[in-house]
Amino acid sequence: MSDLENIIKNRRSAVIFEEGVDIPESEFHEMFALNKFAPSAFNLQHTHYLVLTDPAQIEKVHEASQQYKVKTASAVIVVLGDINAHHHIRTINEGLLNLGAMTPFQYEQESQSVTEFYEARGRFFQREDAIRNASLSAMQFMLIAQDRGWDTCPMIGFDAEELQKSLEIPDHYVISLVITIGKKSEAKQRPRGYRKPINEYVSFNKVNVE
Repeated sequence: MSDLENIIKNRRSAVIFEEGVDIPESEFHEMFALNKFAPSAFNLQHTHYLVLTDPAQIEKVHEASQQYKVKTASAVIVVLGDINAHHHIRTINEGLLNLGAMTPFQYEQESQSVTEFYEARGRFFQREDAIRNASLSAMQFMLIAQDRGWDTCPMIGFDAEELQKSLEIPDHYVISLVITIGKKSEAKQRPRGYRKPINEYVSFNKVNVE
């Protein structure tokens, strides 16, 4: 079994964590330094991570979610998607322009086309795409964490409006999900749930209708 296959098969959502386990900030820096290579539309890198280690800040997540795992986790990560990510296309591509990998014409053309792509589709699409790209990044982060011996649990069971307000998150960010991270407690680990066989969730060339 390859290292990647092992990581994917062994990653489980932690139901409860061992309390009193700290994750050094340097460890987060190393994980995010690798995670920055996650794919994103037009390389806009929509994702912003709000890492909470302060008990007072973590309590705000608990109040918005009422989930006990939040209180036992070493840290809580709020995964945000930037709805205005396309506004930064020029800054994102400046490096390629300065390196000569993109001509001034290509730079202007790319900047204009990406801006028009998002503006033409409106705010609803911009919000959806921010969530899509943040979710891609979050999944990669959880695999990186697993590889480094940390357990995670992605969460959607929370009052997003309350959390956005209590954590003072700017309006141009949308909360995609919350990730709790730490060392899972084996005390409440359940057997892995049913997984659909390939023929039930994969179609080739045409969606199977049943």
